[in-house]
Amino acid sequence: MAPKNQARDNREARERLRLYQARQGLHERQRRRRRRDDVVGVGVLVLVAALATGSQLAFAGAQAPRDTDASASATSTPTPSASATAGNMGEVPSKDIADGKRWTGTLTLNEDVRLGIELDGAAAPQAASVEIDLIRKQFYRDTTCHRLADSKGFRFLQCGSANGDGTGDAGFEYGPLENVPSDGEYPAGTLAIARGASPYSQSTQFFIVYGDTTLDGSTGGYTVVGKVTSGLDDLESRITSKGIRSAGSDGTGEPEVATTITGATIRKAD
Repeated sequence: MAPKNQARDNREARERLRLYQARQGLHERQRRRRRRDDVVGVGVLVLVAALATGSQLAFAGAQAPRDTDASASATSTPTPSASATAGNMGEVPSKDIADGKRWTGTLTLNEDVRLGIELDGAAAPQAASVEIDLIRKQFYRDTTCHRLADSKGFRFLQCGSANGDGTGDAGFEYGPLENVPSDGEYPAGTLAIARGASPYSQSTQFFIVYGDTTLDGSTGGYTVVGKVTSGLDDLESRITSKGIRSAGSDGTGEPEVATTITGATIRKAD
């Protein structure tokens, strides 16, 4: 039988070993946890970056036409992100709102540029219904026109994103494309809906064609929802003729004259 002091020493040694092993186990668990958290963190960052990129691409896609000479195509707003499958997303206003009729109204920019507008509820019932609903709800008020194209044969002003920078929407995306020009020609005065890669990625963004424009129709083209009936001269003299603040790779960019939608009205004409 071991002496008492030796037995005590053995017990203390075993306890020290137990505590050491416990600390080592704790350190190992903490190391694995940190590693796991690092991996999860990187994964989250990658996912966030991917989602952010996707959102930006969707809105670049939903951003109206690009210069066909540069072999670029247009996409809308966009949203929300562009739908990967054919089908509406979110609560899309009923296409019955337009009632197959012609609608007239106004779109006011910067308080002093007043455009007369006309929406075609027969040729583009779904798009016209969406625009009527958004105007009635004052969705566009205080939103900006964030994108201008001012090169020859490629002239439009794009408006209607919820965030004012080509992103954001009203919580829905819709299709199909309607009343698309078969020849890719969008004459001055055309009001058309911007979109992303999918024909069902139309949302709140639209573009005003202020000079005859040719757009690549290989991806389906753009819904012509109506036209500007008056005020294009004021639009050009006060806003679009002032140029682009900083043009991107496609030749479009933010208008030099900051442009805000300060009012919009609509009513049935027929």
